[in-house]
This record gives sequence, C-alpha cells and structure tokens, in this order.
Amino acid sequence: MTNKVALVTGSSRGIGKVIALNLAKEGYDLVINYARSKNAALETAAEIEALGRKVLVVKANVGDVDKIKAMFEQIEQTFGRLDVFINNAASGVQKPLMELEEKHWDWTMNINSKALLFCGQEAAKLMEKSGKGKIVSISSLGSIRYLENYTAVGVSKAALEALTRYLAVELASKNIIVNAVSGGAVDTEALAHFPNREEMLAEAKAKTPAGKMVEIEDIVNAVMFLVHDGSEMIRGQTIIVDGGISLLV
Repeated sequence: MTNKVALVTGSSRGIGKVIALNLAKEGYDLVINYARSKNAALETAAEIEALGRKVLVVKANVGDVDKIKAMFEQIEQTFGRLDVFINNAASGVQKPLMELEEKHWDWTMNINSKALLFCGQEAAKLMEKSGKGKIVSISSLGSIRYLENYTAVGVSKAALEALTRYLAVELASKNIIVNAVSGGAVDTEALAHFPNREEMLAEAKAKTPAGKMVEIEDIVNAVMFLVHDGSEMIRGQTIIVDGGISLLV
C-alpha cells in the first residue's frame, strides 16, 4: 500500500469530520473512528469513498487502552502504515468544581488526555515504517484560562498540551512531528451539551477582536497547515485559533 493514511479520532461529525474530508481531498486514505455515532460515521465514510479514497471505520472508545490497541491492529492489517494521526475525539463532564465526582474526572481525563499518550505510542510504531509522521491534537482555551463549569475538561486539555510537548521531543528522533491546535468557541454539536452555551457564544461574538466567531474551517485550516510539509520546524506547539479573544484580560 503506497497511499498515505490518516487516522482522525472522533471523526463521524463536527471538526473531526471536516478534517477527515480535507485529508481525503488531499489524497489520504482514512481511518474514521467513532464511539457511539455509527450512522454518522458510515455517512462520513461514504463521502470519503465518493472522493475516490479508501476508508476504514472503527468503533473504539479511545479512553480504553485495550480498545486503542485493537483499533491500531485493524489499521495495520488494513493499510500497513499510518502517516497522520489527528487526536480529535473529546468528551467531558461540564459541572462546577464542587460537584465533580471521581467518575467524572476519570472519564474526562481518559478521553481527552490518556488517549493522546497511548494512541501516540501506537501511531509512532506505524509511522516508523514510513520514516516520518505528523500528530496533531485539538485543544481548547479552557486549558489556559477559566471557563465556567469547565474544570475537568480544562485540566484535561492542559495535560494534552503538556503531553504534546513531551511527545514532540521524544518522537523527534523518529521524524514524527507533534503539535496541537487550540480553538476559541466554535458552534459545533459538541457545544450544544454545554449548560452555558448561549452565554459562551454571545461572549465570543461580542468580544472577539477579529469581529466574528471562529468557524470550523478556521480550526481545520490550522490543522492542515501543521500536516503540510511547510510546518516542519513547528514542534510541540499549541497554535491558538481564537480571533484574538485570549489576548483580552
């Protein structure tokens, strides 16, 4: 198999789906990962196949290391290689700090942080076969600033960004480049689960220096830039795409 292969976790919808479609348009065969949305994953796969690319659909909770290893075994059996890994899958409990329970913490950290470490390990093993690779994670501004009801998710994203730096250094010898993209509030399906969704969107619209909200395409464009060869000397960085709102006190 000589075609480049990309894995996008959580790619049945939202930002992950758009990233997957963009990679397919650039000639990548795709691995579509989902946890619950089977029909949406199959619809995404059909769109990719319509672009003339091959696609593997894998159901896997990336917070479970056994499921991660099984997913990468399928990737190796199907394609025999991996060139790009987009760590997009995310979840988390939106509650005030004093209402968080251990199960909320563990669920959020497993999906948003642990997944990058153990998916990154498996991805690196496959990328070595091609002699290089790119890993890009999706983070959020809650990693560096306070957001209401965002304690568990914010801390998990901060861990993701720290892990991005460690992976970037330790995988550099394998010619694997690791970065992250952090976005401001984007009105996706995921945001619908935020109890303060309307307030977040109103603030983003009113306060963003760019004068408009961040769109899905803005995040995707940054991800694609990091996937392209021209970004080779950007390593271990979290690129903030927020229209400048994080610059405000």
